[in-house]
Amino acid sequence: MRTRIHTFAMPSEIGDFADEVRRTFLELGRMFGADSLAGECSPPIDVYETDETIEVVVDLPGVEPGAVRLMAKGGQLLVAGDKAPRRAHADSSFHLVERGYGRFARVVRLGAACDTARARARFVSGELQITVPKVGERRGQAIAIAIEAAPGPPSANRPPQ
Repeated sequence: MRTRIHTFAMPSEIGDFADEVRRTFLELGRMFGADSLAGECSPPIDVYETDETIEVVVDLPGVEPGAVRLMAKGGQLLVAGDKAPRRAHADSSFHLVERGYGRFARVVRLGAACDTARARARFVSGELQITVPKVGERRGQAIAIAIEAAPGPPSANRPPQ
């Protein structure tokens, strides 16, 4: 049976990624215009584990893949980007707006030893699906360690040269 790993999403814990988030928002602001970064949103995230992977699913309907950046650092995964607001038609106005838009940055602590260099992400039907392979269990396995011969002290029995 797989041990339970407590993996959770932290909506505001971006301290380790502060520089990367600033750069991402500046870059996205150049791409989409400053108006698109006016609001902030917090897209819902599901995190679950299989025997081989940690799976992260982020709800991002209407978000273009180019408006999202992923970065892994120190056992954490950053998902940052911009969700453009819907515009009312010229002859209409909004009565209710519940869906968030604007910049977002979410940090997910992976909680297990993962190989983030092999992580894969894809957009499917408005969801960003991220798969992060776990590192195989190495405890209890015998690992041979090579011993190098080092030059020893001069021997007293060695003939003089």
